[in-house]
Amino acid sequence: MTGPMTIADRRAEALIALARPAGFDLAVIGGGATGLAVALQAARAGRSVALVEAFDFASGTSSRSTKLLHGGVRYLGQGQITLVREALRERARLLALAPGLARPLRFVMPAYRWWERPFYGLGLKLYDWLAGRARLGATRTVGRAEILRRYPPLNPTHLRGAVSYSDAQFDDCGLAIAMARGAQQAGALLVNRVHAQAIRRGQDGLMRVALVDHDTHEPIELCARDVVNATGVWVDRLRGGSPMVQPSQGAHIVVGRHFFPFDEALLLPRTADGRVLFVVPWFGHCVIGTTDTPRDAGDLSLGQEPLPFSDEIDLILSEVSRVLHPAPSRADILSAWAGLRPLVRPEASAGGAGQTRQLSREHAIEINPDGLVSITGGKWTSCLAMADDVLAQLPNRPISHRQTDDRPLPVDAPDCATRVPTAAEVKWLAEQTWARTVEDVLARRSRLMFLDLRAAIEAAPAVAATLEAETGCDADLAGFMLIAQSWLARFGH
Repeated sequence: MTGPMTIADRRAEALIALARPAGFDLAVIGGGATGLAVALQAARAGRSVALVEAFDFASGTSSRSTKLLHGGVRYLGQGQITLVREALRERARLLALAPGLARPLRFVMPAYRWWERPFYGLGLKLYDWLAGRARLGATRTVGRAEILRRYPPLNPTHLRGAVSYSDAQFDDCGLAIAMARGAQQAGALLVNRVHAQAIRRGQDGLMRVALVDHDTHEPIELCARDVVNATGVWVDRLRGGSPMVQPSQGAHIVVGRHFFPFDEALLLPRTADGRVLFVVPWFGHCVIGTTDTPRDAGDLSLGQEPLPFSDEIDLILSEVSRVLHPAPSRADILSAWAGLRPLVRPEASAGGAGQTRQLSREHAIEINPDGLVSITGGKWTSCLAMADDVLAQLPNRPISHRQTDDRPLPVDAPDCATRVPTAAEVKWLAEQTWARTVEDVLARRSRLMFLDLRAAIEAAPAVAATLEAETGCDADLAGFMLIAQSWLARFGH
């Protein structure tokens, strides 16, 4: 009599299923926001779906966001009304899809020049109007006395008042794992730590994806009628041709909640590099960011850990010090990270990086002669719209939006976002959410690595021991420590 199936047994079974001769209706390469949305919507439409991820779900760009679901306030100033309207509509879809992981959030925008309060107030009223019935709350202007009474940490010098408006925030990794579990419940096969090496069309008409298992280094061939390349910043690695992506790095820091101890977020409308800066309440802390630094795709290897540059951290601290008194210093930073945005590269700038803040956040879809569908660009807020667009353009079995559904996702994970999971919780995370390594647990199931890096480093050995006992695999404690120390070196003191 055989015993219960172990985590290792289930993974071995999943790897065998990936190589089934009949193949799948759809194979998705990439387990970030876009890939997971594509797999979720296709599986809910009744298609057979396999999704493979080279590392962990949301381990790249999708876990490094500013934690906001927004229509793109800054895009109003660029005249991208269509993009704003779509994003506001999609914001409402994600709030309905994951009510336990996303919520409305009120923002305050202080005005330090005479024209800012009427100018931004008018723009944000347009923002409300574009949202229509999906509006989360009315924009209002606030006088100087009231804003200082409500938010004493604001710098009063030259303060003219403020504008208050509504948007939304979410737990990015929590949503990613919920989407993965929702896709699995709808019948999709999801496997992480499997690298896609190449994609070709076979003589039988099926697309064939050459895979390599991270653990055994054994080759696997995945067959499907259609294949979507949703690998974000790395999309050009599998498709060939002129580049689609211009990477842009965004850095964030995390400090104690006492620097802005309110249930609202703070928006600084224009930084020295022409961006907006957010101070966002998140799991009892403040996330402050983000920057916009062009990166050369040729200098980035697959899975390379992006690190905040020292001048990015200095810029964030400098900008926030103009508004908050007291302001955080390097000594107050609890964690700091960077992410790479896959901005769509215009043909005119294909030869160089350019100024990435001027590039469109809209997505782009390409279908190459072999039938490989590649998608990149966009942002978390628009992931379902991106999935709708790419599924409608599948060469063999397109899926219309009418065939998918947006019923709420399963959200029954342990509430360990701000702490070290217990041994029982680590076991559950390994069994139910594909967690295999210390980083999986402390960065993307718990969020401790993003909230308090030193606390995560202290907790890592115990988490590794529990994981290894449950999975029978190396939990890569050494790899976690290397990454954590590299983060710490960028902001440590």
